[in-house]
Amino acid sequence: MDKTLFKELLKKAGLSKKQLASLLDIPYATANSWGNNGRDFPYWVQSWLTLYIENKECKELKEIIRENVCKE
Repeated sequence: MDKTLFKELLKKAGLSKKQLASLLDIPYATANSWGNNGRDFPYWVQSWLTLYIENKECKELKEIIRENVCKE
């Protein structure tokens, strides 16, 4: 993963680096250093963010369905 993809995934997830670090229970400096000065992203970060985004979208869809069912 490169910095551009990381930023895109963070944006799609609606997260800042600080929020990501908090969710992962890691120091902000660790997450902030990924992709800088030759420091690669951990292998699991892309899949973690992808699953986070998918889960967020599923929760949003579930809420829309729940709202529409309750109206009927």
